[in-house]
Amino acid sequence: MKLCVVEGDGIGREVVPAAVRVLRQLMPELEVFSAEAGWDRFQKTGEALPEDTVERAKEAQAVLFGACSSPSYRVAGYSSPIVSLRKRMETFANLRPTRFLPVPTAREGVDLVVVRENTEDLYIGDEHTADAGDTGTATKRITRQASERIAHTAFRLARNEKRRRVTIVHKGNVLPQTDGLFRRVAYEVSKQYSDIETDELLVDTAAYWMVKDPSRFDVVLTPNLYGDILSDMAAAWGGGLGLAPALNIGVRVAVAEPVHGSAPDIAGQGVANPTAAILSAAMLVRHHWNKPDLADKIDGAVSDALSQGNYTADILGAEGVSTTEFADLICGRLG
Repeated sequence: MKLCVVEGDGIGREVVPAAVRVLRQLMPELEVFSAEAGWDRFQKTGEALPEDTVERAKEAQAVLFGACSSPSYRVAGYSSPIVSLRKRMETFANLRPTRFLPVPTAREGVDLVVVRENTEDLYIGDEHTADAGDTGTATKRITRQASERIAHTAFRLARNEKRRRVTIVHKGNVLPQTDGLFRRVAYEVSKQYSDIETDELLVDTAAYWMVKDPSRFDVVLTPNLYGDILSDMAAAWGGGLGLAPALNIGVRVAVAEPVHGSAPDIAGQGVANPTAAILSAAMLVRHHWNKPDLADKIDGAVSDALSQGNYTADILGAEGVSTTEFADLICGRLG
């Protein structure tokens, strides 16, 4: 087994090494290759995602990607390296689980997975301006092929994890040619999974229920943009973004990534929460390397450590355990 590690920017350089330690504790045979990407790399070399990083990712077929800093304004030559890597690796599905963890900021009874289409929608990056920059236009693209592929992923996940329901989220009443297509194809696919209940919500209604009662959801199937937003909303009920893992999966390559940002305000202080990175690594173990028993051990060690009150500062609201100390606790529980 091989792993390409991209620490990225900011706290990515702290939480990703912690997750790698956990993986090596359980899988000492794992070959780890380091590669670079991110805003800092772009500022140094003009490349946010170097070609040698892409090649290492292809060779390893498994990637652990840290946080990257991205400006909220246009910078000539720069685009989000994680979005670019997802496209280059053809990771068409983004899995974002949220489940209760024993921390004060989490909500009991929450156990859901957002399955997000990862290759199209507004994220294809087809934008342009007109009228001397006063009018901006973006293309939203939804295709039958991508919709079928992500729908099968959602229903197979529901079946494999013994979940009861898939909720299709869309805005087909306003966007019948795009979201309407996604909805229609998802329902067509659902007929092949008669053991799984299927329902639907408009995205604004889904957002309401995600705030009011997230336990209403089991598997959420959604186009790219809505999945990005709803999964971050759900993460609040799992304890916050510092505990929120994600995995991008394709036919050959999987890219695990904690979903929090690079947090430059706390970078280098040793206080960042590595839980999201560790749980993202566990998803890689579970879904890509097909070792659920090892993934269960990682998940259990995290839950056990948190249940003992071993909180980092983002949870405790004061001085907590450090990034390294939390990784030590997890590795100690893994033997």
